[in-house]
Amino acid sequence: MRFCGQCAAPLASVCAACGSANPPGNRFCGQCAAPLGPAASTPKFAAPENYTPRHLAEKILTARSALEGERKQVTVLFFWLEKAEAETAGLA
Repeated sequence: MRFCGQCAAPLASVCAACGSANPPGNRFCGQCAAPLGPAASTPKFAAPENYTPRHLAEKILTARSALEGERKQVTVLFFWLEKAEAETAGLA
């Protein structure tokens, strides 16, 4: 139950890991950082078999040997978040 049955006020969430009370709307416990509620425990993405159309999956699997030797060049940019925050803090 998320709301009071008498006045409809939001109820505090109790952490299953440490028993600490948390304000309504928190997704993680303020004491131990454990996920709160069922939404945090469910996986964000389903298995590819659930959302890939059967005809597309068959096409990919039949062309697997042709795709195995294919190489593509990928450029990856890493940016250190702490450095970015420090630089932007100096601008303000």
